Amino acid sequence: MGSQESLPDAPAQMHHYYSKFMRECPSGLLSLHEFKKLLDLQGLDPQGDLYIKRVFDIFDLNQDGFIDFLEFIAAINLVIRGKIDQKLKWYFKLYDADGNGCIDKKELLSIF
Repeated sequence: MGSQESLPDAPAQMHHYYSKFMRECPSGLLSLHEFKKLLDLQGLDPQGDLYIKRVFDIFDLNQDGFIDFLEFIAAINLVIRGKIDQKLKWYFKLYDADGNGCIDKKELLSIF
C-alpha cells in the first residue's frame, strides 16, 4: 500500500528531476566540473577532491566521463529510495578505491 501510493507521483517527480537536470546541464551530460558546481563543492582540498571524483566515477555507470540523465536518476533513486543493502554495496564500492573487491588497511584508514 505505501509503495503504491508513491507511484502516481513518479511521473511528476521524474519531470521535476529532468527539468532541474536540463536547467543545470543543457547538454544533457554532466561533467565532473559541472557536478562539483551543482553540489557547490569547488575548491576542496586534494583528498576531498579525490573523494568527489570517486563519487562521480561511481555514478558514471558507463564510464564515459559524464553523468547522463539516466545515471543521474539512478543515483537519485539510490540515495532517496535505495534499500540498505544497495546503499551498503554503493558505499563499499566508494571506499574500495582500487576496485579489488576488498577494503585494505590504507582504504580503511582513509575512511576514518
